[in-house]
Amino acid sequence: MIHDTRFPGESDKYRDARNKLLKAEIELRKQIEGIASQRRELPLGGKVKEDYEFEELETIPGNGKVKITRLSELFTNNNTSLIIYSFMFSEEMQSPCPSCTSILDSMEGSVKHVNQKVDLVVVAKSPISRIKDFANGRGWINLRLVSSEKNSYNRDYFAEGEDGSQWPACNVFTKSEGSIYHFYSTELLYVKSDMQPRHVDLLWPLWNFFDLTTEGRGLDWYPKLNYD
Repeated sequence: MIHDTRFPGESDKYRDARNKLLKAEIELRKQIEGIASQRRELPLGGKVKEDYEFEELETIPGNGKVKITRLSELFTNNNTSLIIYSFMFSEEMQSPCPSCTSILDSMEGSVKHVNQKVDLVVVAKSPISRIKDFANGRGWINLRLVSSEKNSYNRDYFAEGEDGSQWPACNVFTKSEGSIYHFYSTELLYVKSDMQPRHVDLLWPLWNFFDLTTEGRGLDWYPKLNYD
């Protein structure tokens, strides 16, 4: 017996199967926490080759002026870690990636909590005014949004293909001894495999909700920008 809790009307067959699943869930939790510990022990990655210049809008209400913000300036409040999510929304794309948009819808509600310990920034290859216009339409007021339109960040950190296609990468940078280093990337995206990479699933609550149900996440449903 794992615990004494029993839910209304459950059968012995259900409880036996649920206990087997619960043991697997316990092992999964241990594995997730073990991998997180292993991740924290990574040595520093490569030192960033340049202090990238991004464009963002002034935060003064009604100002609307574009300012240059360097990568080093994305670290705030003495934080030593910076998470950058690459939003698939280039100038050539008529509309942004619906899946990325779903992820950012979730991040919008979490970012104030996240920023208590680390900095979280979203970068896209479109002009900053276009990014901000879309964000306003989604009601994103908490996410820090910057444009990589005029630098090589996306290409250098594998969020862009040679043909200009955009990829949903998430990279982590850290400050150490006065320099900035790459620390981690969701590299499952680049692994050649028959399975879906699902490299940002742990950042994306949507699928975890579906995984709790009898229907599961399925193979033929993906987020949309709008549901009419």
